[in-house]
Amino acid sequence: MQEPRTPSAAAPVASAEPAGGADAEELAVHLSAVVGRLLRRLRGTSSGGRLTLSQRAVLSRLDREGPATTAALARAEYVRPQSMRLTLGALESQGLVGRSPDPADGRKSVMALTAAGAAALAGVRAAKHDWLAEALAAELDGAERRTVAEAVELLDRLAGT
Repeated sequence: MQEPRTPSAAAPVASAEPAGGADAEELAVHLSAVVGRLLRRLRGTSSGGRLTLSQRAVLSRLDREGPATTAALARAEYVRPQSMRLTLGALESQGLVGRSPDPADGRKSVMALTAAGAAALAGVRAAKHDWLAEALAAELDGAERRTVAEAVELLDRLAGT
């Protein structure tokens, strides 16, 4: 696990941080860049060992939305069915997903998350949450964490629109 960087060691930002009165466009550009960097850090801390990013995405989708056919998963993930078959094959060989006949059409198979798949996904999520909690505790004081908590509420409201 990487040690959190101190604020003085942080990479410089392309432009100065927007002030409280910054226009919406400037703020949108800055926020997008910061969220992108945060997401990359989270992905990097939760490598899941043997799971690729595509495999984690499929496990997450099956967890959220339930069993699905290969074709439905391929459409949802914007990949070709052949690529999805490879991803599902790798997950199935690890025992993370299981196959059963489609109740609506017995010629098709439905893929579902197994208990081992749910545990692997929980491990990936726990690694992300652990890293973020440690970074928040190490890098921010109580007042700054309260500010982040307020910002999270606002971002949640934005995401709901």
